[in-house]
Amino acid sequence: MSKVIRIGTRDSELALWQANTVKDKLIALGHKVKVVTVKSTGDLIQDKPLYELGITGIFTKTLDLAMLNGDIDIAVHSMKDVPTALPKGIVQAAVLERANYLDILAFKDNEEFLGHREGIIATGSLRRKAQWLNRYPTHTVVDLRGNINTRMQKLNDNDWNGAIFAAAGLERIGLEHEHTIGLTWMLPAPAQGAIMVVAMEADEEIRAICAELNHEKTEICVGLEREFLRILEGGCSAPIGALAYINNDDEVVIQGVLLTVDGSKKLEATFTAALGKHQDLGLECANSILARGGKRLMSEVQNAQLPTHIYATKKLSEDQKRLFNVSIGVKSEDFIKISPNRISPTVLKSEFQNVILTSQNAVEALLSNSSADALKFKNIFCVGRKTKRLIESKIGPVTQVKSNAKKLAEYLVEFIEGSEVTYFCSDLRLDDLPSILAENNITVNEIETYKTKYSTIAVDDAVEGIMFYSPSTIDSYLQNNTTHKIAYCIGETTAEHARKHFKDVRVAKVPSVESVIELVNKNYS
Repeated sequence: MSKVIRIGTRDSELALWQANTVKDKLIALGHKVKVVTVKSTGDLIQDKPLYELGITGIFTKTLDLAMLNGDIDIAVHSMKDVPTALPKGIVQAAVLERANYLDILAFKDNEEFLGHREGIIATGSLRRKAQWLNRYPTHTVVDLRGNINTRMQKLNDNDWNGAIFAAAGLERIGLEHEHTIGLTWMLPAPAQGAIMVVAMEADEEIRAICAELNHEKTEICVGLEREFLRILEGGCSAPIGALAYINNDDEVVIQGVLLTVDGSKKLEATFTAALGKHQDLGLECANSILARGGKRLMSEVQNAQLPTHIYATKKLSEDQKRLFNVSIGVKSEDFIKISPNRISPTVLKSEFQNVILTSQNAVEALLSNSSADALKFKNIFCVGRKTKRLIESKIGPVTQVKSNAKKLAEYLVEFIEGSEVTYFCSDLRLDDLPSILAENNITVNEIETYKTKYSTIAVDDAVEGIMFYSPSTIDSYLQNNTTHKIAYCIGETTAEHARKHFKDVRVAKVPSVESVIELVNKNYS
C-alpha cells in the first residue's frame, strides 16, 4: 500500500504502547505507518447525534468519531473496553495474540491482611469489586480511577492494603510493583489482555492488511467471551467476568460469572465443546446463568446503579434494601469498625451487682473475652430492644431496658439498688449516662470493652440523605463529608447529636433499621 496508514490512539502510556505495537507489526509487513493521538471528541461530527451512530464506549468514543470523520484509518483498543456492538460502518479488523489475561493484586508491606476481617482494596471495576467482596465480604473496596500510572501512585499515597490491576497493562509498560499476587480465582473481563484493531467496513484494502495481524485462537476465545457479555446485556457497568481458552485436547472451554455489585450473590457456569463445534458456547453459558436466576440478578444490578439518593452508615442486608421504594438509589457501608479489647480474666471473675450495656457491640466484645456462664451479673441494664434480645439470648435476664442512654440514666437515679454501676463501654463514649449518674452520687466504673474505628469513606456530594444509627456513625461520617444533607436518625440520642451539625434532622418512630427506611420512603413517596 502506497499511502501512510494512520493509526488512531488515545494518548495514555498504555494506549500508545498498544498503537506502537500495531505500528511495528505493520512496518514489518512493509507498510508506511504513523500514529495519530486523538484527545477530544470536540466537534468531529456535528450533523448526527451519537446514539444514531451507535457510539457508546466511554474509552472508544473519541476514536470512533475520528474514524468516521476520516481523520484516521484504523484504531487500536484494549479489547475489553470495546462495546459488543460497534458503531455503524466500523468493524473488527484484527485481534492480536492475547497477553496475560489475569488480574493481579499489588499490595503494600505484606499479605497478612488477606486473613483478617479488615482490609482496604482499591479498584474502579465493578467486576473486580464484586468478586473481591464475594471472597472477602468484610473488606472495604474503595474507588480507584485514572490511567495505570495514576492508579499506582494513588496506591502508594494512600493507606490502602492493595489495588487490583490488569496484569497485561502493567507488563506492557514495564510498570512493576514490589509485591504482587496473581488473582487466579478472579475471572477477568471478557477479552482482557487482548488488543483489537478496528477499521471502516467500506475500506477493504485496510481490512485486508489488518487481517494479516489476526491471531485466530485468540479471536475465537475473545469472541465467545464477548458473546457471553452481549447476551447478559452487561458492559463495563455490570459485574460480569468470562474466560475462554483452548486446552491441549483441542477443546474450547468457557467460564462465566455474574454477580451483584456487593458480591453477595454469584452465578457461575462452565461449558466445553470440541474446537470446530464451539460456536454456541458463549450463548449456552449465558443462557445457563439467565435460567438460574440471572435475569433477577441483573435487575438487582441495574437497581444498584440508580443515582445514589441515600447513604446508610451501616451495611444493609438484601432484605432491608428491598424495603426501599424502587426509585430510591441506596448505598450502604459500615462507618464504624469494632475491635474488641482484651479484658483481664481477673476482672471478669468479679461479681457485679449493677451492669450497664448500651450497645450490641459491647455485648459481643464482652463475650469475646468470657463465656456467658463465667459472668456474675446480678442486675443488667441496657439500651435498645435488640441489645436486650442479644443479652437475654447469650447472657441472662435484663433488669431494665430503655430506648436511649439518657432515659436509662434517669431510671437508674430513681430505682438503682446500691450506689455503684459497672459500665462496659467503647473508647469513644458520646452519651451523657456517666455524667448524669455521677451528678447523682452514683459511682460509675467504666471498663473499656472495645475500640471504635472511624471510616474514611467519602460520600458523593449528590447524595441527598444519610441514615445514622448512633452518634458514633455521625462522627465517623463527619471525618470526610459535608452536612448539607438530610440526617435520618434511628433514635433521639442520635438525632440530638445530629442537630449539632445538620439543619434537617428526622427521627424514626421506633429505634430500628426498618423504621429509618420507612422514614426515608415517606420522604420520597
